[in-house]
Amino acid sequence: MTGDPLLTVRKLRVTYPGQQGDVLAVRGVSFALGRERLGVVGESGSGKSTVGRAVMGLVPAPGRVEAEALRLGDIDLLRLGERRLRALRGTRIAMILQDPKYALNPVMRVGEQIAETHRAHLHGGATEARRAALEMLAAVRIRDPERVYRLFPHEVSGGMGQRVMIAMMLIAGPEVLIADEPTSALDVTVQHQVLAILDQLVRERGMGLILISHNLPLVASFCDRVLVMYAGRVVECCLASRLGEARHPYTRGLLAALPRIGDHHADLPYLVRDPAWATDEVPEPVTAP
Repeated sequence: MTGDPLLTVRKLRVTYPGQQGDVLAVRGVSFALGRERLGVVGESGSGKSTVGRAVMGLVPAPGRVEAEALRLGDIDLLRLGERRLRALRGTRIAMILQDPKYALNPVMRVGEQIAETHRAHLHGGATEARRAALEMLAAVRIRDPERVYRLFPHEVSGGMGQRVMIAMMLIAGPEVLIADEPTSALDVTVQHQVLAILDQLVRERGMGLILISHNLPLVASFCDRVLVMYAGRVVECCLASRLGEARHPYTRGLLAALPRIGDHHADLPYLVRDPAWATDEVPEPVTAP
């Protein structure tokens, strides 16, 4: 990472009350994000999506978010009220959710939803917002923006719906984009198309991207750095290009469990877990060159 970080997270903790005491969903996560692509990987339940929601201020009560530092540039996110947070979402930081079928309003045309985001954050008129929405639909490589603008969410495919979500999140020009499993519901060909769109827009706009995923090969090929999470903690930080050289046994176990064409095993590899992984000292984050 070069220059001042766009996002600083230090010792982030997310706690939910339980019947037998507090449950720590995120425990001491630290990282800094520059104008780069940072991958956050781990199994379901590792806390990676909760990290993204905590940064966005979207952890619902009675969950508690605590940190030594949680800053967007020079803004202390922990000290902001809900009104200030709403103003930041979209203009400074945005989040693409996993499934557009549930993130989009089913009774509102997709183009109007994108235009509404423009009006809410940039305070433009209806004509200006519509023009900006059409331009964003074209920017995410939708062939006929005028036609797609008039469609309802149930009339678009999964890949097109994800592109609509990207357009909606980027129309106000945020500096940081969090993408939570943006391609998990898509086939491989469409996955690469959506990632190529994200890559192009991030590079052209000089943004910081956090890509949350359970797909290690995808993250290794797309991101600059990788954080590996287990039981709410970061157990390994490395350059994405060197993920294959990871040292932590959890990361090694995940990599070993990946199927490979041409390999012939009588038994499928599986991950043998060590309770110490949940309590080992957290490594210092690796920065990109």
